[in-house]
Amino acid sequence: MRKPLVVALCALALAGAGVTPAVAAAPTPTGADTATGTGAGAGAGAGSGSGSTTVLDAVDGVAGTAADALSGLTGPKAAAVNFAGTVSLSNCSGSVVRLPRSAGSDPALVLTNGHCLESGFPAAGEVLVDRASSRTFGLLNSAGTRVATLRADRLVYATMTDTDAAVYRLSSTYAQIKSTYGIDALTLDSARPAAGTAISVVSGYWKRIYGCSVDGFAHRLKEGNWTWKDSVRYTPACDTIGGTSGSPVVDDATGKVVAVNNTGNEDGQRCTVNNPCEVDANGVVTVRQGINYAQQTYPFTACFGTGSRLDLGASGCTLPKP
Repeated sequence: MRKPLVVALCALALAGAGVTPAVAAAPTPTGADTATGTGAGAGAGAGSGSGSTTVLDAVDGVAGTAADALSGLTGPKAAAVNFAGTVSLSNCSGSVVRLPRSAGSDPALVLTNGHCLESGFPAAGEVLVDRASSRTFGLLNSAGTRVATLRADRLVYATMTDTDAAVYRLSSTYAQIKSTYGIDALTLDSARPAAGTAISVVSGYWKRIYGCSVDGFAHRLKEGNWTWKDSVRYTPACDTIGGTSGSPVVDDATGKVVAVNNTGNEDGQRCTVNNPCEVDANGVVTVRQGINYAQQTYPFTACFGTGSRLDLGASGCTLPKP
């Protein structure tokens, strides 16, 4: 999973010394394996503004400062894709997203990975809904400059089962973010992406944009205890690294979000943490070292109603339920 080990002291040291950090693998999580029958190796600021600064705020800010110092890593950008609306987390990337029918008065939502939760990785089969949260996010403008700190008031949804996603609700509305900072949320596409689509993976953590295409789809993607369905496989040019977890995957032609970046096979191992494998409908396992993946986001568009309210019982909503 594309999550670096960043702690306060490391971030402080990096910010002071101005050196490039080593990107480490995520810690091995725990949880029961629910995948069966595959034959795979392991078992087939815009907030209310009234809150005081916390230790987590400081860590997030320092980590952002360290990443800002490395903004020279930014690669070539697709013409219509930039950093506006993306966010940096203390350990991952993310984006402010809206549904196709969201209103300006609706509370804004932030999308990232389930494995980016501040509380740690959800276990296989675990779905978290409507939890208290005061997590902060660094809002970026089109140039990748941090212009605000946004604050969540709820964790709306998070899981690492079937998909790897987390959605936070902010204390600010879409209209407030737009009027204060001139930044629009990214829109989730309600349609499934197609193979061959030109895409950009936009990392708010590293201030880097990766350009490539959708190479195809993995029927099942197995990593450690977790299994994800119908995952997007990138062409090799999207060589994402730790810290890009949670980055929006943007369709270059439409500017809409079609997936959320989450993992890649680093060492050529089979179905282990940081080394996902593909499992087809017949249980055949394929390992693609150096290839990276994302989880499709169109299913979320059927699961939210007015006011950014989650409705897992809505018609067409196929997200895993608690």
